[in-house]
Amino acid sequence: MSKENRHTEENHIFRYKQFTITQNHAAMRVGTDSDLLGTLSAGGNNILDIGTGTGVLSLMLAQRFPNAQIQAIEIDENAVLDAKDNFVASPFADRIKLEHIAFQDYIKEVKDTMPIYDSVVCNPPYFDKSLECNNLSKTRARHSSSLPFSILIKGAYQLLKPGGFFSVCIPKEVLEDFSAECTIIGFSLQDIYKIKTVPEKEAKRFVLVHRKGRERAPQEHVCCMLNEERQRSTWYLQLMKDFHLDR
Repeated sequence: MSKENRHTEENHIFRYKQFTITQNHAAMRVGTDSDLLGTLSAGGNNILDIGTGTGVLSLMLAQRFPNAQIQAIEIDENAVLDAKDNFVASPFADRIKLEHIAFQDYIKEVKDTMPIYDSVVCNPPYFDKSLECNNLSKTRARHSSSLPFSILIKGAYQLLKPGGFFSVCIPKEVLEDFSAECTIIGFSLQDIYKIKTVPEKEAKRFVLVHRKGRERAPQEHVCCMLNEERQRSTWYLQLMKDFHLDR
C-alpha cells in the first residue's frame, strides 16, 4: 500500500475506496490495528463500536455488513468531532449512530434494554497507567485506566445477545490477561489471528473473536503482513482489497 494513494494533507485525510477519514482532532490516527480489526471482526445486524475514535471501524463494518445498524460511542470530544464528520460524509450515514459517552455510562443508559447487540467491536486501550502522558485525549485513547479490561469485557458480555460476538485487537503483552478475563466472564474464543509483520518474527498483534457462551474449540490463524521481499503479502492484499485504493 503506497502512502501517497491514501494519505494527503500531512496525514489529516485517509482515503479508502468507499469512504474517507478526516482526522483533524482525534488523538489517535488510523493505523494497522484498525484495518485488521475492521476486516477480521465478526458482524451482525446490530453492532456496537466501543471507542470509535475517527469512526473508521464503524465505517468498515458498515461496508462489510450492508444490513447492519451500528452504534458508535466515544468518550473524547475531539474524536467525536472527526467521527461525526466522517459518518455524515460517508454513504453509510443512515446506518451509523454516534454518541459522546463513556462506555461505563453507556452501560447504565441501556441497562433496561440489554442484551442488544449481535456483535461488539473494540480496539481497547491497553497501555499501563505508569506510561500515561499529559495529553488527556491520548491517555483516554491509549491507556487501560480509562477503560479497565474487566469493565470492558463484562459490559460487552452483558450487551451481547446469546451467541453474539466480541472482537478485539490487542498486543502480545496483554494477551494472556485479556484472554483469561474473557474466559472467566463466560466468553469462548472462536478465532485467534496471530499477526506477524515479517515471516521470521513472532506475532505482535492478535485479533480475537469471542462468542458469548461455550462453543467450539478456537481456530488459530497465523498471518503475515509482509512477505520475504518486504512487500505486502498476498494475504494482506486480499484482506484489504475492498478497502485500499491501490487494489
